[in-house]
Amino acid sequence: MAEPGHIVLTDVRKSFGPKHVLNGVNLSVPKGHSLVVIGGSGTGKSVMLKCILGLIHPDSGSIRIAGEEVVGLRGKARDAYLSRFGMLFQGAALFDSLSVWENVAFGLIQGRHMARAQARDIAIEKLGQVGLGPEVGNLYPAELSGGMQKRVGLARAIAADPEIIFFDEPTTGLDPIMADVINNLIVDCVKRLGATTVSITHDMASARKIADDIAMIFKGEIIWQGPAKTIDHSGNPYVDQFIHGRAEGPIQMDVLKP
Repeated sequence: MAEPGHIVLTDVRKSFGPKHVLNGVNLSVPKGHSLVVIGGSGTGKSVMLKCILGLIHPDSGSIRIAGEEVVGLRGKARDAYLSRFGMLFQGAALFDSLSVWENVAFGLIQGRHMARAQARDIAIEKLGQVGLGPEVGNLYPAELSGGMQKRVGLARAIAADPEIIFFDEPTTGLDPIMADVINNLIVDCVKRLGATTVSITHDMASARKIADDIAMIFKGEIIWQGPAKTIDHSGNPYVDQFIHGRAEGPIQMDVLKP
């Protein structure tokens, strides 16, 4: 019998007025696996993540984490649920007014009410795990390069040793070498934690590096899912067009022709 998924979405739907964004998403991520969701802009990737996090309430469908239904959680139950997650936001999303160590320790201090001295020690340890020395902890985000900001964002995502981590476009805006550094750090950190991870990206090099499995979303539905190593032979024309970046194919972009 197959192992039940750690994260399971069943027929999840979400519309904003007349716009149907999620049209019955079905997805299962086994515990400890890294799933990468690919798909073009506006296909529903971010809305799906926000539904899992409870930031957006789906119109219908089920989202279960470790067998527990989480749609509609409120109050302390929702806070306890969110404490199980780490998140690396697109663009790192650091607080400009806080030092680097305070950014990394933010969830520990604000969410878990940990003493600042203890939280700082953990922050410095996590910065070390992403290749940043303790001296970086006293700098501010404006003093860091884009690649260093991403590393700080990753350190913050793993600060509380979460059971589930989400990565939202982790390599956007980085040069290919720094993107590969971030991909390697993600793989190392996830293995160290044994976390279940869901990433959304347009970057196929990143997807191939960090994924155990890849799923493609198109028009609010998962149209293909399989092991990362099989994606070049998916047999799906939508997947084939996307991974090779071809303008011609079943995915038609709305472009004004001269």
